[in-house]
Amino acid sequence: MRTRPLKVALLGCGVVGSEVARIMTTHADDLAARIGAPVELAGVAVRRPSKVRQGIPAELVTTDATALVKRGDIDVVVEVIGGIEPARTLITTAFEHGASVVSANKALVAQDGAALHAAAEEHGRDLYYEAAVAGAIPLIRPLRESLAGDKVNRVLGIVNGTTNFILDKMDSTGAGYQEALDEATALGYAEADPTADVEGFDAAAKAAILAGIAFHTRVRLDDVYREGMTEVTAADFASAKKMGCTIKLLAICERAADGGSVTARVHPAMIPLTHPLASVRGAYNAVFVESDAAGRLMFYGPGAGGAPTASAVLGDLVAVCRNRLSGATGPGESAYAALPVSPMGDVVTRYHISLDVADKPGVLAQVATVFAEHDVSIDTVRQQSRSQGGGGDAAAAEQGGSERREGGEASLVVVTHRASDASLAGTVEALRSLDTVRGVASIMRVEGE
Repeated sequence: MRTRPLKVALLGCGVVGSEVARIMTTHADDLAARIGAPVELAGVAVRRPSKVRQGIPAELVTTDATALVKRGDIDVVVEVIGGIEPARTLITTAFEHGASVVSANKALVAQDGAALHAAAEEHGRDLYYEAAVAGAIPLIRPLRESLAGDKVNRVLGIVNGTTNFILDKMDSTGAGYQEALDEATALGYAEADPTADVEGFDAAAKAAILAGIAFHTRVRLDDVYREGMTEVTAADFASAKKMGCTIKLLAICERAADGGSVTARVHPAMIPLTHPLASVRGAYNAVFVESDAAGRLMFYGPGAGGAPTASAVLGDLVAVCRNRLSGATGPGESAYAALPVSPMGDVVTRYHISLDVADKPGVLAQVATVFAEHDVSIDTVRQQSRSQGGGGDAAAAEQGGSERREGGEASLVVVTHRASDASLAGTVEALRSLDTVRGVASIMRVEGE
């Protein structure tokens, strides 16, 4: 074993960074044995130096992150501060001064991954970021290495624990969105400002990273269609249960049927209870990968938290240190396929549409005509009268319409066959123009069938 230690600079010492430092200290002997050389924490860059950080000598703490990465004797920089700047500049500066980088920064990798990989390659250094997606779940390395000889066609996953906790609570208890969010916040699953999670920004960044690796194509955050889950209601869950489904916020990355393009999207969707992702509860993450040779694979585990994320960071640290000792670098960006990213309108799936309509004869015929005009085929229809409190199937509703009071309201639920998102959007726009349609209560895609 080499006796001179490999020096590690840690940028950030919050929930994840403090766990990284703790594991480096308490498991120092094991890490040295696995790497072939000891690793030494050479400096920790923080914003508040006066804060007591157990197990970290005060002389290692600095507020000058730039000076730390410029030292020249640092072998690996671990970046867990998040955000775009100063993280981007610090990482590129680290490459320029001879250090490889391990990052957990999903937003930065999703936005500027190509430039960061180019900088790493220019200076002959590594850029690893397993912790940027799905916490402790080994996902990036299997996609980038284990499945490198296979053709991945689809990646479908729950990649945000906060939203999964909220939706699971709504499903299992009947709670409304705000009530479930309040519980998630009280338990520490949701931030004081949960926007990044509930509006899908966090999941979209992860989808961009996964799509780029799975399809060997550059996919930026701006390429990912994003839709949040704040409008999901108890009524949506009731409709999902009638279909044998539940609702999840999904990140979906797909290769087109002809193989000539890819799509990446994040949105809430109904998914059959028979699908493995439907049983993912609480704040857990799971990602379902479909490929030609390997078939269907599922990766499951804790997707966030200090210790799980630190586990992924340390896994990358070991790999990068081994590369450092051997004088090699690991896999960089593999964007050789350079497939175009298609717009959301090209996506083909099924849809669940809930309409508030006038309760009078001929409404169903008008609605069905609009669907037909936009080449969207209807699978099932369910109509319930609100004015009389009754319900039944669509045929019964139409037959009995002549006996109803004009001016009442009904709920009409339409489930379609597969159609393009553009066709569905045109259908909904036309439905809103009908005098008999009082409103479009919800639109939800049906996935995983």
